[in-house]
Amino acid sequence: MCMWPFVPGSPQLLLIKKWGICVCVLAWLFVLCISVVLCDGLSTCPGTAGTSPSRPCKDKWRAAEGGKPGAQSAALTAAEPPRRAMPRFTVHIRDEWLAVACRDTSNTIQWLGQEALKRYIKNKPDNGGIGSVKETRFIVRRCQGSGLLDPDDTIDDVLEDNDFVELAIEGDTMSSEFIPCQPGVSNITAAYKEPAEYISLDGNSLTSTDLVNLGRGLYKIKLTLEAERKVVQARELLDTIVKENKVVYGITTGFGKFARTVIPVSKLKELQENLVRSHSAGLGNPLSPERTRMLLALRINVLAKGYSGISLETLQAMIQAFNASCLSFVPEKGTVGASGDLAPLSHLALGLMGEGKMWSPKSGWADAKYVLEAHGLKPISLKPKEGLALINGTQMITSLGAEAVERAQAIAQQADIVAALTLEVLKGTTKAFDSDIHSLRPHPGQTEVALRFRSLLDSDHHPSEIAESHRFCDRVQDAYTMRCCPQVHGITNDTIKFVQNIINTEINSATDNPMVFAERGETISGGNFHGEYPAKALDFLSIAVHELASISERRIERLCNPSLSELPAFLVNEGGLNSGFMIAHCTAASLVSENKVLCHPSSVDSLSTSAATEDHVSMGGWAARKALRVVEHVEQVLAIELLAACQGIEFLRPLRTTTPLEKVYDLVRSVVKPWIKDRFLSPDIEAVHRLLLDQKVWNVAKPYIEKYQTEYIPESRPVSPTAFSLDPPASPRKRVRHE
Repeated sequence: MCMWPFVPGSPQLLLIKKWGICVCVLAWLFVLCISVVLCDGLSTCPGTAGTSPSRPCKDKWRAAEGGKPGAQSAALTAAEPPRRAMPRFTVHIRDEWLAVACRDTSNTIQWLGQEALKRYIKNKPDNGGIGSVKETRFIVRRCQGSGLLDPDDTIDDVLEDNDFVELAIEGDTMSSEFIPCQPGVSNITAAYKEPAEYISLDGNSLTSTDLVNLGRGLYKIKLTLEAERKVVQARELLDTIVKENKVVYGITTGFGKFARTVIPVSKLKELQENLVRSHSAGLGNPLSPERTRMLLALRINVLAKGYSGISLETLQAMIQAFNASCLSFVPEKGTVGASGDLAPLSHLALGLMGEGKMWSPKSGWADAKYVLEAHGLKPISLKPKEGLALINGTQMITSLGAEAVERAQAIAQQADIVAALTLEVLKGTTKAFDSDIHSLRPHPGQTEVALRFRSLLDSDHHPSEIAESHRFCDRVQDAYTMRCCPQVHGITNDTIKFVQNIINTEINSATDNPMVFAERGETISGGNFHGEYPAKALDFLSIAVHELASISERRIERLCNPSLSELPAFLVNEGGLNSGFMIAHCTAASLVSENKVLCHPSSVDSLSTSAATEDHVSMGGWAARKALRVVEHVEQVLAIELLAACQGIEFLRPLRTTTPLEKVYDLVRSVVKPWIKDRFLSPDIEAVHRLLLDQKVWNVAKPYIEKYQTEYIPESRPVSPTAFSLDPPASPRKRVRHE
């Protein structure tokens, strides 16, 4: 047992107490001195080394001196500027993206490149094959636009915080993962301006025109209040299903062949993430930024209907990514069009999860997590059923189909104008467009096209010196390529309207599975994801719009053939020395021939997939992609015809055609000069193709067409050989007697 050795009140105990007090006082003074020193310059005080001491330390120091705590500290803190986040840049070297922090932006691009190289070789066993960082020669370019950066420029002068750059080491080839945005391919890439206007989505009222405009970056997106309410209501039902451990396909089970496999609640998030990752198996070039914007916008619109079970939080994250133009890498190949466009939509969702590649006007192509972070966005975290909700549907077929049908409608309208100009150059007659003829076969498209021809060629309403020059020629009737334009162009117009109706219905359709009916309190599995509707419609579109190129190519032949046109061969003087439009016609012929193959309907094919669970598919992805190619070829063939027709006008001068067609001629001549002698022709074709793409030919002629149609101008029927009234035919008896 331990006994205390000193008696209370003894001298020894009093002495120990005195020494103890002294030691405590000395220790307290020592701690106080250390605190003051550290707060004035050392880094142990909670503040930044080398700066003034933080407020708590200053307060204690001044309190020890008898001053008022915090008084002077508050004044000093108010005068200090706010701390700024350190600038950071993302550098792509070979197959890696590296974040490089920069304390001093007055450093050069050369310094940035060397810092990135240091980080690159740090974890490489062989230093990545790089001997010395200082001796390594490299070039640096911005990812957006691929502009080269001068190594001597300061970072502050040529880069902005969070910029993305590519470092190419001398001797390396360009990284296969670096995908520069080609000039002219994307309007967003060329000069993207953040839109100020919004389109409100409710899942019921979006049109193909709206969707194309969203793709062009003309609008941002927001949800209507009613759409938000429906989304929340459907999600609440799903949360109840999960909470009560009910077995429901795609929510608490596997997918396809694994539909009978029940998944534990603890793994439902992993289930959805695995679904997106495993289904991201597409190949090929990425969709352009415009088409990816259309795809994302359309998926948002479908989810906004409130039958997919997506959470409002996830849907709003998708909208934020769209409004910032953070666009996932979506390969164009890999969908069979049932169960919807699984592969492309999975790639779309993968980027939103912060995985894979992404593009934005600010970054160009980069890792998705860096692109999202650069725009202040966070990757989405999938809840039960949300992975399935993001990837199940026909949105790739439909979004590409929307672009195809919009472009088809634009070129079909302008095809009538181009054909009318060719008819003038070839000195054709307008009698074939008489309204009485078309009233006997009253197809809407045929009637509409004939009316357009009359509004452009009516010689009483728009006098034509060219038409008057051959009014009393001995020609009886024109070739089918001119005379039958209302019949051929007409069915194309009617087919386009049919397809547009199907596409607009599909745009506003819920194509998920299972469908979540919040008002009924149940989920139902169905087959709305099957792409047969848009697939068949787009095959029809390809076949119909191709005919515009087919008949146009024959008119180009008539323009270039002197025996048919009475114009110089191939529309050029000094034939032989000059070849004129000889090969331009060959180009048109080659495009028409390609279209004949592309018009083979993809939707007649089907291959069983997913272990015979998905035993009939639409092949709608290819139907949509080839429809776009067919439409583009049609535009190009008509561009060649328009160029040739305007060249033909040169050989008929000083005669003038009708006012609206003269306006079209002037438009073409604003971008392409007359053909005097042979020159590089492709740029001319591309320039006129751009006029058609921008619908400028239609915009020039449209006011004249509308005025003719709305003013109810009496139809003129000029005298011509095809309108001669002959004496009544002789009776058979008289004919025999005469013979």
